[in-house]
Amino acid sequence: MKKTLIIFIGIVLVTTTDILAQSRKYVSQFSHMQSYFNPALTGYEGSNFRGLVRNQWAGFEGAPMTYVGSLEFDIADFAKGSDANKNALGINVLHDEYGAFLETELIASYASRIQIAEKTSLRLGMGVNYNRVRLDGNSLTTEQSNDPKIAQYLNGFANMQVVDFNIGLALTHPNYYISYAMHNVNQGAINSGDVFMERKPRVGIVQAGYRNAINENLAIATNFMYRSQEDLPDNVELNFKVLMMDKIWLGAGHRIDYANNFQLGILLPMMRIGYVYELPMNKSYLLPNTTHEFLAVIPLFKKNIREDKKEVLIW
Repeated sequence: MKKTLIIFIGIVLVTTTDILAQSRKYVSQFSHMQSYFNPALTGYEGSNFRGLVRNQWAGFEGAPMTYVGSLEFDIADFAKGSDANKNALGINVLHDEYGAFLETELIASYASRIQIAEKTSLRLGMGVNYNRVRLDGNSLTTEQSNDPKIAQYLNGFANMQVVDFNIGLALTHPNYYISYAMHNVNQGAINSGDVFMERKPRVGIVQAGYRNAINENLAIATNFMYRSQEDLPDNVELNFKVLMMDKIWLGAGHRIDYANNFQLGILLPMMRIGYVYELPMNKSYLLPNTTHEFLAVIPLFKKNIREDKKEVLIW
């Protein structure tokens, strides 16, 4: 079963992307992983550690697995006095296994904010992205065995390294944010190894969110993300969550034309834990198996406790 699935994915990747590795990473809980998508949002929720595991098409041996780890430091958490530092640093590590490809991505990010109102800031961010992709030619197959584009990779291995840049801009407030980021600004021009991808397409990402406390025991949060990439269809995702008694949240999300999901989370003083159960839509032509996603966020200096009655503790 595992070999069959790998060969199936290999066929899809080879025949539809001309040896371009699938570069879009789906994360249903994208609102908890903001700095991965936009370096300007590094430190937006303070200093913290985040971890995420996504098991796509659960039940199939060899199905895609994604692991993400993030560490963010808001320098203001180390500052004393009223003149707090306005900078933040972060690092994101993503490891993705899908078909014939094994990909590791390391993003070091920096963000700086300018306060333009009492609670509103303009944030600018930049990230340096190191991407290593390994191609297992033993898992590739095609109906055109003499195709010169893939013949050199069959029954062998190839490794490619790419260094690129991400940039971002965000307008943030305790109750809302709107942001834009661009990944692969240099289109993968700095590379080494076995160059089986000529260039990486630029990716434009818009994120926005709104949250509000209805009363002391009930709060809501809604988030939106749009991604554009010239070699893939546009990606639109949104979710809505209800936080009850600052302890439990329930939510639902939708990836347009692809999937629906249901979300459950527990908020503890020293950690928040989230789970997503995702169902593909019939018309998306994806494998029918469900996807499971697990999240943990650990604040480093501040507990998950409200400092005033209007504060909302999750996005």
